[in-house]
Amino acid sequence: MMNTIDHGTIRELQLNRPPVNALSPELIALLRGAIEEAPGAGARALVLSGTPGRFSGGLDVPLLLGVDRSVMAKFWPEFYSLLAAIAGSTVPIAAAITGHAPAGGAVLAMFCDWRVMAEGNYKIGLNEVQVGLPLPPVILGGLRRLVGPRQAERLAARGEMLSPQDAIRLGFVDELAPPQKVVDAAIQWCQQLLALPQEAMTRTRQLARADLVALFGSLEPELERVIESWWSPATQSALRDLVQRLGKKAG
Repeated sequence: MMNTIDHGTIRELQLNRPPVNALSPELIALLRGAIEEAPGAGARALVLSGTPGRFSGGLDVPLLLGVDRSVMAKFWPEFYSLLAAIAGSTVPIAAAITGHAPAGGAVLAMFCDWRVMAEGNYKIGLNEVQVGLPLPPVILGGLRRLVGPRQAERLAARGEMLSPQDAIRLGFVDELAPPQKVVDAAIQWCQQLLALPQEAMTRTRQLARADLVALFGSLEPELERVIESWWSPATQSALRDLVQRLGKKAG
């Protein structure tokens, strides 16, 4: 479900949940724990990666459509806690986007410090609107921070998916690399950051990311709206249509 690979003091957390590294409650809890525990285990930086061709397909919608309200009431706070752990990590995190990264996959990358994406016929973006989910304010805030208010409005409202070239042009990702070199590029970025004077880099990074961390300051009202939206008839219908389309593609 997740592989841990140490490159000296840089720890790679590789999502490995076939077929598309979809985010289940178990994987979310596992990833959050690994991020929070890594600094205490000696990791000075983290790389979040996926498998070749697929970073993460986002939330495991087929699985989540089969659970009851009590499970979803726990799931959304856990997902937000994972994002908060990435945003507030005491060590830098580089996202090695090894392939497609729709919806929740793009969200994971957004809250990292740096994003390296594989060149090729891949897509990244927040397509939640296309599958019937309103984009939550915290995620919209993270998008605004990356691409600015006008582009965030355009991308979010349309649920637009981006090619690697468009993603780097708009600032959604920071670097492109050949697919086989994406993890190496993320490690190299970490190494360059860690070569700087430690205290100065750490304090400046903390100040620079304070606005991102602040997005998670008061989440209860937002979580209530997100959970309510998940159970709305329109959203449930759109999600079931999505699962049906995915099933036809798989067949």
